[in-house]
Amino acid sequence: MEDARELLLLRHAKSAWDAPAATDFERPLNGRGKRDAPRIGGWLQARGLQPDHVVASPARRARQTARRVCRVLGCPAIDWQPHAYLANLPTLLTLLAACPAPARRVLLVGHNPGLEELLAYLCGPELPAPADGKRLPTATLARIALPDDWGALERDCGRLLAWIRPRDLAPA
Repeated sequence: MEDARELLLLRHAKSAWDAPAATDFERPLNGRGKRDAPRIGGWLQARGLQPDHVVASPARRARQTARRVCRVLGCPAIDWQPHAYLANLPTLLTLLAACPAPARRVLLVGHNPGLEELLAYLCGPELPAPADGKRLPTATLARIALPDDWGALERDCGRLLAWIRPRDLAPA
Protein backbone atom coordinates (compact mmCIF):
# COMPACT_ATOMS: atom_id res chain seq x y z
CA MET A 1 0.00 0.00 0.00
CA GLU A 2 1.27 3.42 -0.85
CA ASP A 3 0.76 5.71 2.13
CA ALA A 4 -0.73 8.62 0.26
CA ARG A 5 -2.95 10.04 2.99
CA GLU A 6 -3.08 10.30 6.74
CA LEU A 7 -5.95 10.34 9.16
CA LEU A 8 -5.45 11.95 12.54
CA LEU A 9 -8.18 10.36 14.61
CA LEU A 10 -8.79 12.26 17.87
CA ARG A 11 -11.30 11.51 20.57
CA HIS A 12 -12.57 14.61 22.37
CA ALA A 13 -10.76 15.52 25.59
CA LYS A 14 -12.09 14.78 29.09
CA SER A 15 -15.53 16.21 29.69
CA ALA A 16 -17.10 17.56 32.85
CA TRP A 17 -19.82 15.15 33.91
CA ASP A 18 -20.70 17.36 36.87
CA ALA A 19 -21.10 20.55 34.81
CA PRO A 20 -24.60 21.93 34.41
CA ALA A 21 -25.55 20.95 30.87
CA ALA A 22 -29.06 20.49 29.56
CA THR A 23 -28.03 17.59 27.32
CA ASP A 24 -25.09 15.29 26.60
CA PHE A 25 -24.48 17.36 23.46
CA GLU A 26 -23.82 20.47 25.60
CA ARG A 27 -21.44 18.82 28.10
CA PRO A 28 -18.18 20.88 28.23
CA LEU A 29 -14.57 19.93 28.85
CA ASN A 30 -13.28 19.75 32.40
CA GLY A 31 -9.97 21.24 33.53
CA ARG A 32 -7.93 18.22 32.46
CA GLY A 33 -9.59 18.24 29.06
CA LYS A 34 -8.80 21.92 28.61
CA ARG A 35 -5.12 21.15 29.35
CA ASP A 36 -4.85 17.94 27.30
CA ALA A 37 -6.28 19.20 24.00
CA PRO A 38 -3.57 21.82 23.36
CA ARG A 39 -0.90 19.32 24.44
CA ILE A 40 -2.03 17.02 21.62
CA GLY A 41 -1.94 20.03 19.29
CA GLY A 42 1.61 20.71 20.45
CA TRP A 43 2.63 17.12 19.74
CA LEU A 44 1.26 17.45 16.20
CA GLN A 45 2.91 20.84 15.69
CA ALA A 46 6.31 19.59 16.87
CA ARG A 47 6.18 16.90 14.17
CA GLY A 48 4.92 19.15 11.39
CA LEU A 49 1.62 17.26 11.18
CA GLN A 50 -0.60 20.12 10.04
CA PRO A 51 -3.96 18.83 8.76
CA ASP A 52 -5.21 20.01 5.37
CA HIS A 53 -8.81 19.52 6.48
CA VAL A 54 -10.47 19.26 9.90
CA VAL A 55 -13.80 17.51 10.48
CA ALA A 56 -15.38 17.60 13.93
CA SER A 57 -18.50 16.85 15.85
CA PRO A 58 -20.33 20.02 16.89
CA ALA A 59 -20.97 18.66 20.40
CA ARG A 60 -19.58 21.15 22.91
CA ARG A 61 -16.75 18.93 24.23
CA ALA A 62 -15.64 18.05 20.68
CA ARG A 63 -15.88 21.72 19.58
CA GLN A 64 -13.75 22.80 22.52
CA THR A 65 -11.21 20.04 21.80
CA ALA A 66 -10.98 20.81 18.07
CA ARG A 67 -10.63 24.55 18.68
CA ARG A 68 -7.86 24.08 21.26
CA VAL A 69 -5.91 21.72 19.01
CA CYS A 70 -6.41 23.91 15.95
CA ARG A 71 -5.42 27.06 17.81
CA VAL A 72 -2.00 25.51 18.48
CA LEU A 73 -1.67 24.33 14.87
CA GLY A 74 -3.05 27.48 13.25
CA CYS A 75 -5.48 25.29 11.30
CA PRO A 76 -7.82 26.53 8.64
CA ALA A 77 -11.56 26.47 9.27
CA ILE A 78 -13.14 23.49 10.98
CA ASP A 79 -15.85 21.56 9.11
CA TRP A 80 -18.51 21.04 11.83
CA GLN A 81 -20.44 17.92 10.86
CA PRO A 82 -23.64 17.27 12.84
CA HIS A 83 -23.57 13.60 11.80
CA ALA A 84 -20.18 13.19 13.54
CA TYR A 85 -21.90 13.43 16.93
CA LEU A 86 -21.90 9.89 18.33
CA ALA A 87 -21.43 8.59 14.76
CA ASN A 88 -21.17 4.89 13.99
CA LEU A 89 -18.68 3.31 11.58
CA PRO A 90 -20.72 3.69 8.37
CA THR A 91 -21.39 7.35 9.13
CA LEU A 92 -17.71 8.04 9.86
CA LEU A 93 -16.69 6.38 6.59
CA THR A 94 -19.25 8.55 4.77
CA LEU A 95 -17.82 11.69 6.43
CA LEU A 96 -14.30 10.71 5.36
CA ALA A 97 -15.46 9.95 1.82
CA ALA A 98 -16.75 13.54 1.64
CA CYS A 99 -13.35 15.04 2.47
CA PRO A 100 -11.86 17.20 -0.29
CA ALA A 101 -9.82 15.11 -2.73
CA PRO A 102 -6.72 17.35 -2.38
CA ALA A 103 -6.61 16.87 1.42
CA ARG A 104 -3.60 14.67 2.21
CA ARG A 105 -3.99 14.79 6.00
CA VAL A 106 -7.36 14.99 7.76
CA LEU A 107 -8.00 15.54 11.46
CA LEU A 108 -11.26 13.92 12.63
CA VAL A 109 -12.44 14.88 16.14
CA GLY A 110 -15.31 12.86 17.56
CA HIS A 111 -16.63 10.35 20.04
CA ASN A 112 -16.48 6.74 21.14
CA PRO A 113 -17.56 4.08 20.46
CA GLY A 114 -17.57 5.11 16.78
CA LEU A 115 -13.97 6.28 16.69
CA GLU A 116 -12.75 3.01 18.23
CA GLU A 117 -14.82 1.11 15.66
CA LEU A 118 -13.21 3.15 12.87
CA LEU A 119 -9.73 2.56 14.26
CA ALA A 120 -10.34 -1.21 14.48
CA TYR A 121 -11.83 -1.24 10.97
CA LEU A 122 -8.85 0.57 9.44
CA CYS A 123 -5.99 -1.00 11.43
CA GLY A 124 -7.50 -4.06 13.12
CA PRO A 125 -4.78 -6.69 12.89
CA GLU A 126 -1.93 -4.48 14.04
CA LEU A 127 -3.60 -2.56 16.86
CA PRO A 128 -1.89 -2.72 20.23
CA ALA A 129 -3.85 -4.14 23.13
CA PRO A 130 -3.55 -1.55 25.89
CA ALA A 131 -3.38 -2.86 29.45
CA ASP A 132 -6.52 -0.94 30.43
CA GLY A 133 -8.40 -2.15 27.33
CA LYS A 134 -9.09 1.41 26.13
CA ARG A 135 -7.77 2.15 22.65
CA LEU A 136 -9.09 5.71 22.50
CA PRO A 137 -9.54 7.19 25.95
CA THR A 138 -10.22 10.91 26.03
CA ALA A 139 -7.81 13.13 24.06
CA THR A 140 -6.03 10.15 22.52
CA LEU A 141 -4.75 10.53 18.98
CA ALA A 142 -4.22 7.78 16.42
CA ARG A 143 -2.15 8.70 13.36
CA ILE A 144 -3.04 6.36 10.50
CA ALA A 145 -1.50 6.01 7.02
CA LEU A 146 -4.14 5.32 4.39
CA PRO A 147 -4.38 4.67 0.65
CA ASP A 148 -4.96 7.46 -1.82
CA ASP A 149 -8.78 7.66 -1.86
CA TRP A 150 -10.90 8.93 1.03
CA GLY A 151 -13.90 7.25 -0.58
CA ALA A 152 -12.39 3.77 -0.79
CA LEU A 153 -11.32 2.93 2.75
CA GLU A 154 -11.55 -0.83 3.06
CA ARG A 155 -11.18 -2.95 6.16
CA ASP A 156 -7.53 -3.24 7.30
CA CYS A 157 -6.28 -0.72 4.72
CA GLY A 158 -4.62 1.51 7.34
CA ARG A 159 -1.26 1.39 9.04
CA LEU A 160 -0.98 2.80 12.56
CA LEU A 161 1.91 5.28 12.63
CA ALA A 162 1.46 6.66 16.15
CA TRP A 163 -0.84 6.29 19.09
CA ILE A 164 -0.56 9.12 21.60
CA ARG A 165 -2.28 9.54 24.95
CA PRO A 166 -1.86 12.82 26.85
CA ARG A 167 -0.44 10.92 29.82
CA ASP A 168 2.42 9.75 27.57
CA LEU A 169 3.47 13.34 26.85
CA ALA A 170 5.83 15.40 28.99
CA PRO A 171 3.98 17.60 31.47
CA ALA A 172 3.05 21.01 30.14
